Formats: sequence, structure tokens, C-alpha cells
Amino acid sequence: MKLRIALLAASILAVPFVARAQPVNGLYVGGGVGLNLMQDETVNHSTALGTGNAMAAFNPGYLGEVDVGYGLGALNSALKGFRVELEGDYSSNSMQSFGTGYGNPATLKGGQDQYGALVNILYDIDPSMFGINEHFVYPYLGVGAGYEGMNLSGFGVSYLNHPSELSGGSGAVGGFAYQGIVGLSFPIASVPGLSITTEYRMMSILNQQGAYHASVTSGGAQVARGNLNFGNDFNHEFILGVRYAFGAAPPPPPPAPAPVAAPAPAPAPARTYLVFFDWDKADLTDRAKQIIAEAAQASTRVQYTRIDVNGYTDLSGTAKYNQKLSLERANNVAAQLVSDGVPKNVIDIQGFGETHPLVPTANGVREPQNRRVEIIIK
Repeated sequence: MKLRIALLAASILAVPFVARAQPVNGLYVGGGVGLNLMQDETVNHSTALGTGNAMAAFNPGYLGEVDVGYGLGALNSALKGFRVELEGDYSSNSMQSFGTGYGNPATLKGGQDQYGALVNILYDIDPSMFGINEHFVYPYLGVGAGYEGMNLSGFGVSYLNHPSELSGGSGAVGGFAYQGIVGLSFPIASVPGLSITTEYRMMSILNQQGAYHASVTSGGAQVARGNLNFGNDFNHEFILGVRYAFGAAPPPPPPAPAPVAAPAPAPAPARTYLVFFDWDKADLTDRAKQIIAEAAQASTRVQYTRIDVNGYTDLSGTAKYNQKLSLERANNVAAQLVSDGVPKNVIDIQGFGETHPLVPTANGVREPQNRRVEIIIK
């Protein structure tokens, strides 16, 4: 509980220093440290080691993990938000109790170490999908699977009501591991690509292969030898970490105010036609084709020197992507004008990206009137 409160407090204190959140695209590295809580484990042991099976309980321990991953949005915009990563981890928990038919231990020592590698698949949740346009944190979810090895180090136990002592712990033990991940990332404003992360992970290790080799001694002499087979292992992990994404762009500047239009040099005013687009689309709707046809027809009735075809986007997405999308929209409108009879050599095509919004908005807002192409007959 104390760790959860500390993580929450750290998250609140970090808010003034974080940048507007961006999904991870491309290569990144990360790591973290935290608290590991292990659930009690059943222990099946050889009859030579005593009667009845045991139940092992562990004290809260520590853990560390490092990972290297890749944000798949860099490969395809349809995969934006998805990440895949390779994780290496290590944890250690000292033993709290080891109950058997002999009664309570007089002395107990040792603990269990865990180490392994897992492949994780994660998804960054964009709050703007839920209408939250001003946000400074990305929640994320993930699952992972891999292999975890275990080591029972320095194990030894003696009992008040029994003259023997049980000790040992050698042997290779490990098995299939899987985990679920819930986390938050807080980008740092002054260092593009750097984020603070907080996570909860639930890891399980099932059907461990191998066994710990232990022995029973009495009066200093070994009297029996056998195996300790630990049952399924469940861990609750609370992690505070950092992540750095390579090649991250700095946060975009606030939108510039729309410039004041200069008076037209010609005595006749320019005619403007607006063609609107669906979000993240550049194809022409039936209504868009109708407006373009009207503009083409109007150009035959007036004297003009050129026709400007200017493309724009709203303020969602990156500036680089929006620049490309606005030019694609303008090219599609110009091609339709030519198809409707306008000479190609009088058309001037430009893409202005997310600049000069028709309706000023905050960054990230999907304003329909800003997704447009302006046909200006001069």
C-alpha cells in the first residue's frame, strides 16, 4: 500500500514537468526497479525429507527489469500505438516461513531468486479517442510470455520439535512464464523521447521443470537426501522506471494565428470554393466532386490569371504527416479540376498541413472544417 501511495504521489508531482503525450514510434529502451510480492507456494518433497508437504511464504522483495522495444507505428500508421519489446528481469525474495508437519521453525534462512526473458506486446491508449484532447499521459496495456529460471539460495530450516535440519537448494529450476501489464507513461518536456513510467505486472511461472536438491542432517551428519518441488509461482510487481524513444520529435508548437488576407490586386474579388474531407482521408466524396465541378464551371464565366488549390488538415496527428496529407488532398482536387476541363497550367497546388486552420483549436482536436482544400479563382 505504501508503494502504491508513493507511485501516485510521484505521478502527481511529475505533471508540471511533462510534455504533451505522444505514442512511441520506432526503437526505444527502458528499465525500472520496484517491489515484488510473491504468493505462498506449495512444496512437494520426497518422503525421505519428512512427512507431509510444506507451504513456503516469502517476504516482500525487490526486482529490476530492462527492455528494448520498437513502436510499430513507424512501420505502418495502422499499427500506431502498438509496441513489441524484449524484457530481461531479476527479482529476489527472502523466505518468511516454511511450514511442515514438524511445526514452526526455530531458524529459517534463504530465499528465492528469479531471472528470465519475456517478449511483450503492448498498446498505448490515446486519450483523444475518448474526446480528451489535452492530455499529458498515455495509459498502456500489455501481455508477455517467456521463460523464468529460479534459484533457492542459502536455504536452511530447523525445528523446535525435531532434531533434524533441512537445507540445500541446488538444482536447475525454471518454466514457462506469462504476465499481464498495466502502466502509465509521462513524457518529459525538456528531453524529447524520455518518459517516466509506472507499472503493475502480474507474472506467473507454471509447471517448473527440475527440482531443488535438499538434504536432512542430524547431529551434523547427513541422514537423508531428496527433492523439493515448488508449485506454481505467482508474483505481483510494482515498478517505477524510465523509457527513452530514439528519434522522437519535439512537441509541436502552438498553432499560429491565421494571417490577415491581403487585398486582391485585381478589382474583381477572388472566388473561393471549399472542399471538405473525412478524418485522415484524401479521397473525394460525391459532394466534394460536385463543388469542384461548380468551381470548374465558374472559371469559364470569369476572367482569371490563375487558380490556387491549397490543402489543409486539422491539428490531430504529427506536423510531418499532416503536411503530406494536405498536399495529397490538394493534388486530388487539382486532378478533378483538370478532369472537369480546367487547363492544368493555370493551377497552382500547395499543401499547408495543419497551419492556417479555418477554426482555431487546441492541438490534437479533429475539427471537420479544418480538413479542407480551398479552390481560389483569381
